[in-house]
Amino acid sequence: MTEKKGTYYISTPIYYPSSNLHIGHTYCTVMADAMARFKRLSGYDVMFLTGTDEHGQKIQTIAEEKGVTPQAYVDGVVAGIKDLWATMEISYDDFIRTTEDRHVERVQAIFNKMYEKGDIYKGEYEGLYCTPCESFWTESQLVDGCCPDCGRPVQPAKEEAYFFKLSNYQDKLIDLLENTNFLEPESRRNEMLGFIRQGLEDLCISRSTFDWGIQVPIDEKHVIYVWLDALSNYITALGYASEDPSKFEHYWPANVHLVGKEIVRFHSIIWPAMLMSLDLPLPKQVLGHGWLLLEGGKMSKSKGNVVDPVKLIERYGIDALKYFLLREYTFGQDGIFTNEVMLKRMNYDLANDLGNLVSRTASMIEKYNGGFVPEAKTEDEIDQDLKAVATGAAAKVEAQMDKFAFNMALEEIWVLVRRANKYIDEKMPWVLAKDEAKKDELDTCMHNLAEAIRIISILIYPFMHTTSDKIRKQMGLWYADVVWEDAFTFDMMQGEQVKKGEAIFPRLDIEKELVALEEMQNAGKEPAEENIPLELKAPIEFDDFDKIDLRVGLIEKAEKHPKADKLLIFQVKMGTERRQIVSGVAEHYKPEEMVGKKVIVVANLKPRKLRGEESKGMILFADNGEKLEIVTTDAPDGESVS
Repeated sequence: MTEKKGTYYISTPIYYPSSNLHIGHTYCTVMADAMARFKRLSGYDVMFLTGTDEHGQKIQTIAEEKGVTPQAYVDGVVAGIKDLWATMEISYDDFIRTTEDRHVERVQAIFNKMYEKGDIYKGEYEGLYCTPCESFWTESQLVDGCCPDCGRPVQPAKEEAYFFKLSNYQDKLIDLLENTNFLEPESRRNEMLGFIRQGLEDLCISRSTFDWGIQVPIDEKHVIYVWLDALSNYITALGYASEDPSKFEHYWPANVHLVGKEIVRFHSIIWPAMLMSLDLPLPKQVLGHGWLLLEGGKMSKSKGNVVDPVKLIERYGIDALKYFLLREYTFGQDGIFTNEVMLKRMNYDLANDLGNLVSRTASMIEKYNGGFVPEAKTEDEIDQDLKAVATGAAAKVEAQMDKFAFNMALEEIWVLVRRANKYIDEKMPWVLAKDEAKKDELDTCMHNLAEAIRIISILIYPFMHTTSDKIRKQMGLWYADVVWEDAFTFDMMQGEQVKKGEAIFPRLDIEKELVALEEMQNAGKEPAEENIPLELKAPIEFDDFDKIDLRVGLIEKAEKHPKADKLLIFQVKMGTERRQIVSGVAEHYKPEEMVGKKVIVVANLKPRKLRGEESKGMILFADNGEKLEIVTTDAPDGESVS
């Protein structure tokens, strides 16, 4: 029996149930599950938390569009999320929903504590609001005029609100990030330090323009805004601010908050500041993992370019998908997801290496030893090397897991898998079997292979527990619990009855599978649009087009037209010349957004006056039906565009 080593509390983000989850969310949860299983196996009292963040304007809007209540809408989506985690065999200990009474009551208590301390005050918020992210932004924080997190347009918003004095904690947060490993990897830490040093503004923590949220306990007109509500889940689930805080006292502080890089800022700035306000210990670490990308960009529910994990599981099994996600990608870095990479990893590692090792060994023990694991009676340097690799693997796996290097932990296991396969080739048991004088050496070979597989079955358990169980059943270990300490010891087997079963990972025909996956992913999609000719103006001759002189221009100054709300006046530099151009784009761009952009100018257009201001040229914009999109370039100003 493994001796308990203390507590270990790990959490995923609580997912936003705006629609079904995709493989990117699966990636994060699979990592957390593997770590939770590993820590349980190696002797820790584990608390693994996941859940859903169910309040906010976006949920209310979606529910209204669907003609249902917000609660009914999120209930349906959350049921699907729980079904997915059951299919994925996720071993969470608690699933927190922010609509549950236990969470609502404790968040209101948290608000009151921070208010009584003087860290919350009432004011008025005016800023730029991103509805999908439920975030306010200042003009300087926008990227190309859009939300810096999701890239979508923002809208001006002004309303009465309660604020958290986040700015009071700026120095403490800098000290936290500079002098500890609270946030990893280092690239995320440096990014957050840069953000804080720009100056933290107080945080808007309530809204009054919608009502789908937790009511502010001191003001019925307001609901508590997303991040105070959502981030609190990590302690409300443990019973903080309840009549029985024993679970909180047992597991807090968390060992790891595992989050995607897009929400690192909230977890490494807002969350620790909230805990400082509450005078609570901080989590030991926030780890920001990278994104799984499809060729062409980040997977996005709103874009519809997602991979459905359920379809992959139905075709290849849960353990194959888990192995691929954990083995292929380096923690903290983005990774490209392609079907071909996934299939090759499954074939080479699982079918060729692990599956083949188990199948060959079980077949040979049945053939040469009547199906029973024999005793080892001899030993040479090859045997000693296999034993050393096998008994040394667990410590190496543990060292990599402590660094959240799942891919390297699995690589350490596969060093043993490959060594065992090589051992077969070196020993050539089919040759030994032909010489009765070498029966003891043959028995030793079978014994050592069974032992190596026994150790492998322990090492892979946190990552692929179903596969581990299948292997142990074939090797006659059905009677024995998986015990981590047993991975450090050789020569524990003798007399177990081995029975070869079906191939654990059948070999795949990659070309056929690629076609099948393409068909699966296209099933139900609208057929591609026909090639319908655009409605164009009357044709022109090449000589007509050749008369147009297009030049690169640098906008040095921009201001509103004094007599026309729709017009902007630009001072544009084109090489050695500076000229004024007037454009009707004030509804789409603010003057300050345009300064510094290199644009395409129709430079030989005859000058004309627009509401009293001369315009010498035309700047090119593309019209997408909603907004005029500026056409920009990196070429030097004054260059001819052909």
